[in-house]
Amino acid sequence: MAETAGTSVAVLTPRAGRDLPIAIGVGLGLLALAVGSLVWRKEIFIAFAALACGAALWELGHAFGRRQIHLPLVPMLVGTVGILVSAYTAGAEAMLVAFLLTAGGSVIWRVLDGTGPAALRDASAATFALAYVPFLAGFVMLMLAQPDGAMRVGLFVLLAVANDTGGYVAGVLIGRHPMAPSVSPKKSWEGLGGSLLLAGAVGAVGIRWGFGGAWEIGVLLGVAAVATSTLGDLSESLLKRDLELKDMGRLLPGHGGVMDRLDSLLLSAPLVYSLLLVLVPGGAG
Repeated sequence: MAETAGTSVAVLTPRAGRDLPIAIGVGLGLLALAVGSLVWRKEIFIAFAALACGAALWELGHAFGRRQIHLPLVPMLVGTVGILVSAYTAGAEAMLVAFLLTAGGSVIWRVLDGTGPAALRDASAATFALAYVPFLAGFVMLMLAQPDGAMRVGLFVLLAVANDTGGYVAGVLIGRHPMAPSVSPKKSWEGLGGSLLLAGAVGAVGIRWGFGGAWEIGVLLGVAAVATSTLGDLSESLLKRDLELKDMGRLLPGHGGVMDRLDSLLLSAPLVYSLLLVLVPGGAG
């Protein structure tokens, strides 16, 4: 979740032009929607995830258009639903097959409009976008498909919140040393420390209380989630820098675009899924 996770150098304004009360309200609303859907029905969470991924792809399509790169959004959006549903209903192999079919279909769709360097560029960008958004999001669906999937995904979401919150508070209060000033000037090493502390604590409590596992596993999970989240933040910042954008979109007041909220979650999903699968096997029904 770019710009806030482990990031703000010591200033009292969150980001230039940001309305903090609105940002908090939107963030809490999204969290309530995600957690509520997990508690109520998994199918609602899947629909929520598909909508978020579709919005992120739409934002990427408009952003890439600034460089005259045009994504074939119709097959990509249809395929996104297929990737997520396949992951939930049939597992990792089906998710991979759905991704390959979607990527192939998107390439064919684009080639039907013409060939040449422009078609190759657009098809390559489409494959990248599909791998970046719905394929990585599919790992959340793999977590959700476990017998205790709602608990696993809930912990995954709370780790992301802890990463953002710990990083923001520490960055604002004591942030002095920028982490990557040429990429994202507001990210600080102090903010990263805040993210590690809070995410480690949330992971320890979550693993111990939710799964009956050792608290050390939770700390490891929290640290790993912060590492991948930070990498995801910086990666999207590099992409936005190349596209000369501050935010990927404006769909979420106070936050920017949906992609600006998903960047760290997407990169964290495969690692959190794998660690939970290995360190916390099985599940309570």
